Amino acid sequence: MSALNAADGRLLIEEAINNAEEFVPDSRADDAPDKPRLEVRRADPHLTVSDLREVLKGSDELFDRGVPVRLTNSQVLGGASIQVVKPEGLIRLTHTLCRPFEKKERQNGSIEDVNCVLPTSHAKMFLEWHGSWELRPLNGIASAPLLAEDGSISSGEGYDDDSGLWRENVPNVSTLVPDRPSKADALAALQTLRTTFRSFCFADASTVVEPETGSVVVNVSTPPGQEESAFLCGLLTAVCRPSLLLAPGILINAPSISGAGAGKGLLARCITNIAFGKQPHAVTAGPNRDELEKRIAAELIQGGPCVFLDNLNHRAFKSDQLASAITERPARVRIFGKLEMVGLNSVALVLMTGNGLTVSEDLARRFIQIRLDPKTEDPEQRKFVGDIRTEVSNRRAELLAALLTIWRWGRQLENLQQGTPLGSFDQWGRWVRDPLLALGCQDPAIRISEAKSQDNRRQVVAEFFSNWHAIYNDKPVPVRDIDDQLLRIIDPQNRGRQFVASELQKMAGTRLGGFVLTRQAPPGKWGATTYAIQRTTDAQPDRGHRGHRTDEPTLNVNDTTNGCDPKPQDGRNNVQNESAGPMPPTNPMPYRPNPSEGAEDKQTFEELI
Repeated sequence: MSALNAADGRLLIEEAINNAEEFVPDSRADDAPDKPRLEVRRADPHLTVSDLREVLKGSDELFDRGVPVRLTNSQVLGGASIQVVKPEGLIRLTHTLCRPFEKKERQNGSIEDVNCVLPTSHAKMFLEWHGSWELRPLNGIASAPLLAEDGSISSGEGYDDDSGLWRENVPNVSTLVPDRPSKADALAALQTLRTTFRSFCFADASTVVEPETGSVVVNVSTPPGQEESAFLCGLLTAVCRPSLLLAPGILINAPSISGAGAGKGLLARCITNIAFGKQPHAVTAGPNRDELEKRIAAELIQGGPCVFLDNLNHRAFKSDQLASAITERPARVRIFGKLEMVGLNSVALVLMTGNGLTVSEDLARRFIQIRLDPKTEDPEQRKFVGDIRTEVSNRRAELLAALLTIWRWGRQLENLQQGTPLGSFDQWGRWVRDPLLALGCQDPAIRISEAKSQDNRRQVVAEFFSNWHAIYNDKPVPVRDIDDQLLRIIDPQNRGRQFVASELQKMAGTRLGGFVLTRQAPPGKWGATTYAIQRTTDAQPDRGHRGHRTDEPTLNVNDTTNGCDPKPQDGRNNVQNESAGPMPPTNPMPYRPNPSEGAEDKQTFEELI
């Protein structure tokens, strides 16, 4: 019986095999019903790339940030970040959005669609198709409400077509902000903010001792001091930053050595918690200036809401990349591994902390400076009640609404008095600084001159100019006749006259400390170039961003002796004066790393400039 059954079973299996149809895999079995197909034409790759563009340009997977980029979710950073797409990543993304195939001829002569992998050469061709991707621009990631000139506030998630920003975790505070806030509403909001941060040791704040806790806190019953005003301005700047065309950075400084533990990093994290709902990830300066510039460029490309440079201690900070990112839109950055520059419309808040930190050259006018001073040798031993970071996180919506109440009140206020002009940041002044001034805060822009005076490079040049004028007055002097006292300032390492001549040529036209260095071309073929220091008595108007003074007369460009020196129109080789024509614009000073940071008395003139 069992044998008979086994034979019958074999017959049934053979019959089923003979009657079965040939199995042909369904090329779309693993695809979604609406997943588009992409034909790969190896002989005509440009047609494949054009079809691929049509697939990618309407998706939320790929954007244009000077180069094709995509959004990634980082658990470490606590949110989205921007990643430059490479050929391998583009291939993966292509297969996520469509199904590449190619046509192949079968043995019987029929044409069949066969699934395939997008060739790497095609992916590279697409990535190199600059200016023709037709992708939506991605200017950054915003976690704060987007603001408009008319005082409107918008919240939402995902891509915003008007701003080109990707919005995530944006709280809806529209019901917490009055439609028409009064000055009383704005003052109450300001008091809420001041009370929340009263435990921070703003350097010039009036303080009292709280009876309940015994802690020394800011006396919020008196008007805000310069440092507290700068903090309030920086906090509102952070909230408004995604909606501002340009905005200054924030520098939180404390005294050298004893400033460790003053609360700089804590204050920076509280600012980002309120504005962006997340902690910033700190970036250090690295071993040298080149490495710092690369790190800044990487942070800008990633498009996070904040570029946070931490622990920049005992230095005069300088960064061409950061200066461009703050006042240029778009700013140009270099793509790593390529001799290629791309433009970025960065909306990142720039935030720096350090002990004994100053900013050099043009960065001085690009930062709001907040000074903390615990007035003790051991700041870390101070005792506080509660956890300010947790409190700020829990009260984010309330504090955000308080800031936006001040902002909206300022936007709706007619004839709002303007503060000190700050080139490049007119919109920031109207949105951020001026409403706070109207509520009794002090103007952080008046600190710019103080920041410039603390610049070591400026100090050395100012000393050189002052000593020159004391020795020679306004007499033109050739390099070979410069006094030894001046040589010790400009050339402490005794590099020689050729070095001195080079440095003076670079400084020609520089105005500093009430003086200007002028350069006079040699009178003949064998004559010597001379230099003179002239005192400037008139106040010069601000040049603005990349601008020139409107009151400057035109240089005589008919004579280009020595390649750049305009010749006085009267033919005399004398010192240029204010009426004879403007001085040429200040040449950028060369930067050389300081090998002995913190030991200013050992720095040479060349290292400082």
